[in-house]
Amino acid sequence: MKTEFLGKILSGPFTVPSGIVTCSAPIIQRVFDTMPEVGVLTTKSIGPQPRLGYREPILTQFEPGSFTNAVGLTNPGAQRSVELLSSLKVPNDRFLLISIFGGSVEEYVEVARQLAPCGDGLELNLSCPHARGYGMAMGQDPELVREIVAAVKTAVAVPVIAKLTPNVPSVAKIAKAAVTGGADAICAINTMGPERIEVHGHSVLSNEVGGVSGKVVLERALECVKEICGTVDCPVIACGGISSADNVRTFMQAGASIIGVGSALVGLTTDEISEYFQTLSLDLADGTDQAEALVRYDIDMDFRPVILASNKTITDDICILTFDSGIEIKPGQFVFLWIPGLGEKPFSALTDDPFRLAVINLGKFTEACMSLQPGTEAYIRGPYGNPIVPPAETKIMAVAGGTGLAAVYQLARDFGNTEIFFGARSAERLYFVEECAAVSELHVATDDGTYGHHGVITELLEKRLSNLTDEELKNLMFYNCGPAPMVHAAEKVARQFCPPERIFNAIDYWTKCGVGICGACDAPDGRRLCVDGPFLDAADIEKPQL
Repeated sequence: MKTEFLGKILSGPFTVPSGIVTCSAPIIQRVFDTMPEVGVLTTKSIGPQPRLGYREPILTQFEPGSFTNAVGLTNPGAQRSVELLSSLKVPNDRFLLISIFGGSVEEYVEVARQLAPCGDGLELNLSCPHARGYGMAMGQDPELVREIVAAVKTAVAVPVIAKLTPNVPSVAKIAKAAVTGGADAICAINTMGPERIEVHGHSVLSNEVGGVSGKVVLERALECVKEICGTVDCPVIACGGISSADNVRTFMQAGASIIGVGSALVGLTTDEISEYFQTLSLDLADGTDQAEALVRYDIDMDFRPVILASNKTITDDICILTFDSGIEIKPGQFVFLWIPGLGEKPFSALTDDPFRLAVINLGKFTEACMSLQPGTEAYIRGPYGNPIVPPAETKIMAVAGGTGLAAVYQLARDFGNTEIFFGARSAERLYFVEECAAVSELHVATDDGTYGHHGVITELLEKRLSNLTDEELKNLMFYNCGPAPMVHAAEKVARQFCPPERIFNAIDYWTKCGVGICGACDAPDGRRLCVDGPFLDAADIEKPQL
């Protein structure tokens, strides 16, 4: 479905709004390579300096298909973004739209000059409703909007698109100011709000308030697009609650040129997003409305209370938390533990009944977990991720390090016929060894030789595999879980003995939202750990792309 936009003939009329899914170079490249329907690829908003953003939780669902979020403009900064975006291979029929922000006119110009050579156009984020000193406060002043747009337009040679907030009395007035300043197009709308969502008496978002998106903003988004298209004569990118082909037709009839789909992608794997956009395109061509049936309105983001029953210290930076109840979870899945005021983090369940977690101190949240007292009330949401379902008659080789043992223990317990290879720096850092030995053939290695094999666990793995017959090797499946260096080393060994389609890796990437939207858990090949994994097959990266 060819679409003309700002001088380019594009392969499709869709985009994913800034800050949703396409938040890293690997994800963007994967969408370029696999989803021609998405003609405009919009980056996450980039500022002059790196920003870590807010602690988790950053996203909550207050009704099916409607969300509040406060990510905090997380980004690596302009300089690093130039390096990352310059590596992209942009097809001729796609438009790379780089979203930028600043705290002043001068900062917008500085970032624009650095990033303009990397893309086909710049989106000016004039509308973030929750980051202090940025976005919406600037986007509510027509004269300041005109000044920012004019300054950036003078500084760069690529098209400039102004992204507007709906939180103004007259969005048309802001749009007119942007076009007067030289904007080549308008993007509307950003999230509404900010709003505060409470669960169990606590504000869910770590920032307490966040922007509102999804189905609840659809009516306001359409109202704004109609108002803008009736006031200015330029292309409009429409976004805000759009999920169905009927929604798309309505916004196109209102005057929109490009259609952004964001919250409707919550919970979808990368392959499911591809299928969704294919179906949406067919809907438009055939006059049907099938795509919305693919939207995951059943995603569970509710929090359930649990009480800490015991906190067992393994070392000063490893503990096992046991709670007073059980949970339903399958091998390979994970849950989020939320402690109000402290934050939330994802974990594989060491056991499900009672619910038990292995925690290693890697930051503020996990450091606080080391000293949690019995009786502490916490909350869980999930499970998320894809359960492991090994083929029948499979012999499982499971390699684990750190908290990765939790995932492989459940795998061995539930499926049997498993050998676990568990590595640690020293004997004092080993945990759950007896339990693992009860459900598997256990192999242990320590770096200092204080327990088991003296060396790294992959040495034991390679030795074991070398002693197997060709017939035995044919039935193996590998599941590697833990820190990236260990997992990569285990995969390298496994590839010597079996094809990559029998190797699955779960690496401790940074996971924030858990439902595929924020893009924080991106793998180097553009898959997202939380929805495409957590165990990702090693053969995928070798599959031919479109």
